[in-house]
Amino acid sequence: MRERQRKRERERQRKTERDTEKERERETEQKGERQRKLERQRETEKERERDREGERETEKERERERQRKREAEKEREREREKEERDRERERERERERERDRERKKERERDRERERDRERERDRNRERGRQRKRERERQRKREGERRERETEKEREKRVVDVIYQRGVVEGEGQEEEEKGLR
Repeated sequence: MRERQRKRERERQRKTERDTEKERERETEQKGERQRKLERQRETEKERERDREGERETEKERERERQRKREAEKEREREREKEERDRERERERERERERDRERKKERERDRERERDRERERDRNRERGRQRKRERERQRKREGERRERETEKEREKRVVDVIYQRGVVEGEGQEEEEKGLR
């Protein structure tokens, strides 16, 4: 009887030990499962973090690319503005050259008008000199004519005086002088 009781006791003890062993194994298994689950979660989280880091890096690269594009556009804009300023300066220089040409033409026209006026003054002076010479000649001719008339009148007066004397001295002489005349 004791033997059986000890046997049952040993049996129970082994069963308890087996149960305890199984419990420990189950706990170890659960603990391992939890460890693996935590490890998977950590790996997943690390993977997500790497993905987020990659996305951040990609976004930074995109931002750098956008910045490069903005800079390139600004540079093109500055270049366009510079070209426009250059064109405007060239247009201004052309306008200035045109104004210079106009001023030169105007000065030439002024000189031509001055030459025309000078020629007109010369012609007027020459006409004045010609009129003066003509008046001088006219006066001279007039003087000569008067001179001739005066001479004739003197002669006539002399003749008249002689005639009148003749009338006083005698009638017959008058007839002779009439014949002389």
